[in-house]
Amino acid sequence: MDKFEKIKLGISIGDFNGIGIEIILKAFSDKRMLDFCTPIIFGSTKLITNYKKNLNINIPFNGIKQVDRAINGKVNILNLWKEDIDLELGEPTELSGKLAFESLEAATNELTKGTIDVLVTAPINKDNIQSEDFKFPGHTEYLESKLDGETLMILMADTLRIGLITGHIPIAKVSETITPELIKKKVEILYKTLVQDFAISKPKIAILGLNPHCGDHGVIGKEDDAVIRPTINEIQNEGKLVYGPYAADSFFGSSNYKNFDAILAMYHDQGLAPFKTLSFGEGVNYTAGLSKIRTSPDHGTAYELAGKGLANINSFKEAIFTAIKVFKTREEYKSLTENTLKSNQRKEKL
Repeated sequence: MDKFEKIKLGISIGDFNGIGIEIILKAFSDKRMLDFCTPIIFGSTKLITNYKKNLNINIPFNGIKQVDRAINGKVNILNLWKEDIDLELGEPTELSGKLAFESLEAATNELTKGTIDVLVTAPINKDNIQSEDFKFPGHTEYLESKLDGETLMILMADTLRIGLITGHIPIAKVSETITPELIKKKVEILYKTLVQDFAISKPKIAILGLNPHCGDHGVIGKEDDAVIRPTINEIQNEGKLVYGPYAADSFFGSSNYKNFDAILAMYHDQGLAPFKTLSFGEGVNYTAGLSKIRTSPDHGTAYELAGKGLANINSFKEAIFTAIKVFKTREEYKSLTENTLKSNQRKEKL
């Protein structure tokens, strides 16, 4: 990409009866946002117009039928359907789930083709989006099925980054799912993303324990001593700065998390509960490990706020800025590694 060329930012609308479209419109009501990217919203001008009228937001946009018709300095809307859509704000419906998937699918296809550079997803309802074409627990698993790579869900705010060893699975299955192979794979993904996406040359990673007090030497569970600790030792022997397991109940309250570039939690709520306590409304969900870049805000559809003009846009704006920054950092990393490879090849020929 030319350094003067603006990043093409694809946006899926999520469930239109939630706050997704509201936070998109509010974010780009600030015209300065257009200095950083060229936004392309995957939806329809009719739907967006209805939402604008409901919220009394006056923001001009450019309707397009193809991504390559997007105009810099404009909010572009790629028209996916022509029908008039009745809003039922605050109520998840079959139609809002159907169109949420159509928006996501179209955006993902363009991301795969490289016609957009990054994807920011507005919140979906994981129930009403389910269909023959979407049988996934969430965005993360769907994107992993469509893009190259294996995913790691990372919640981040400033220097706080929390990744998940297991994601959207029932708590009853967490213990049996955690294996040395899975831990090593997630560490490898996290390590690579810290280097190539965040420019941290020698990342320092903490791993939380599974059981209370890391099992108290087997009194409250054997997984920490039998599986997690030996695996961490093996990873350390490879030269990576990986430490743990740490008891999750005191790790964040003691501010120990500030000593690390990233943390790996064993399961969803173990990582997200402290993260949202520390950073709710300011955080970003980043899908690491894929060939393309996707971010989202750290909240859901918030039906209770839909149509009231009360939705906070900070997390969504941070998701936009994070996607742009990660894209640029990854491009710089690719350039540096390619130049290093070429330099080494020239030396070998001499």
